[in-house]
Amino acid sequence: MKLKAMLGAAVALAVVTGARADILVGQTVGVTGAVAATVKESMLGAQLYIDSVNAHGGIKGEKLTILTLDDGFDVKRTVANTRTLIEDKGVIALFMNRGTPHTEAMMPLLEKSDVALIGPSTGAMVLRNPVKRQIFNVRSSYQREAEKAIEHLSTLGMTRIAVVHADDSFGRDGLDGATKGLTRAKLKPAAVAAFDRIKPDYAKVVSPVMAADAQAVVWIGSGTAVTDGIKALRAAGSTAQVVTLSNNASEGFVKALGEQSRGVIVTQVFPYERSISYAFVKEAMDLAKQQNVELSPAMVEGYASAKVLVEGLRRASPNPTRAKLIGALEKMDHYDIGGLTVSYSPTDHSGLDFADLSIVGSDGKFKR
Repeated sequence: MKLKAMLGAAVALAVVTGARADILVGQTVGVTGAVAATVKESMLGAQLYIDSVNAHGGIKGEKLTILTLDDGFDVKRTVANTRTLIEDKGVIALFMNRGTPHTEAMMPLLEKSDVALIGPSTGAMVLRNPVKRQIFNVRSSYQREAEKAIEHLSTLGMTRIAVVHADDSFGRDGLDGATKGLTRAKLKPAAVAAFDRIKPDYAKVVSPVMAADAQAVVWIGSGTAVTDGIKALRAAGSTAQVVTLSNNASEGFVKALGEQSRGVIVTQVFPYERSISYAFVKEAMDLAKQQNVELSPAMVEGYASAKVLVEGLRRASPNPTRAKLIGALEKMDHYDIGGLTVSYSPTDHSGLDFADLSIVGSDGKFKR
């Protein structure tokens, strides 16, 4: 079955079968819109594991379903969907949403109903420090990724490094990480340019980068805002090395860039999707092969987050409740997902601390 068909089937399954779930978990995410390509792949990765768990008896006899509502990557729709899932659908938890401002907007509703959000697909520091009782991160922070990117570029001898970022909480968070990396490397940014997340002005962004004759650009944004921006940079004649963050680590991102994808570096917060030395990557690869699908970085993130969700529910079962789930997660100490350990406590909901780099090869595949 082709990947596109599989992704569509995963989304349809989550929506259609929600009412029949023994354990119902909610998700509001941009199934359509600027981040749709990456979202669909991460959802498929999660569904691979959840389907496997359900096929083997579920969670202590109860099957798990993710009820997904499309917010189009729009903050207002995210809030409306969150209210629907918590108040009308009665979900036990929320799972793997996307977007820093979106998650921030959800927080009052999470706090009001004391509902856990597990595995948000954002590495924002505001979701980690200070600790938010209801938010359980799985992936590393954006700041760690941005620092890693600057460290790599500086070791290559690059000194003129520009930073382009979305003008929102996500972009500013990544900028903070890049700034820390530059300071550590005893460098100053060649240029810093912000763009509107919804309606980017690429000419305004590209101009200072070109004027600075940047050797590299760390581009902090999501989906089409980044792919279109990179195309505008190349059209202006820049050959600068481009680095973007793991939120763009999907086959869909590469396809959207087309010929311009070659050589783009994408930071990663999970091991290489072909690293079978990691047991959970091997598990995901085997399940993906059964569906005739090739594993991608975004699918690995979805798979890992689903493992944490399921383990939390197992520990809160039988008869899991919202409060029991939070309590179970906060006692999850050194849970091995298959080569990486996730730990939570009442004072630390950080999850993993893993960062790496990949580069898009001439074949359109991520290399490490």
